Amino acid sequence: MSPIDIQKALKGMDYPATKEQILEHAKGGDKDVLDALQKIDDREYEGPSGVSAAVFN
Repeated sequence: MSPIDIQKALKGMDYPATKEQILEHAKGGDKDVLDALQKIDDREYEGPSGVSAAVFN
């Protein structure tokens, strides 16, 4: 899984978004991406780059 996979899963997402909204948007997609997103901090994200940083840092 790469940051590009995260970006694809979040395509069309409106920001700012909470972890719950991000998980709902990505539901039904790649299981590895969904598993990674479930591990991010429970907070509001300003954009997809912030979500990717939370996954990969």
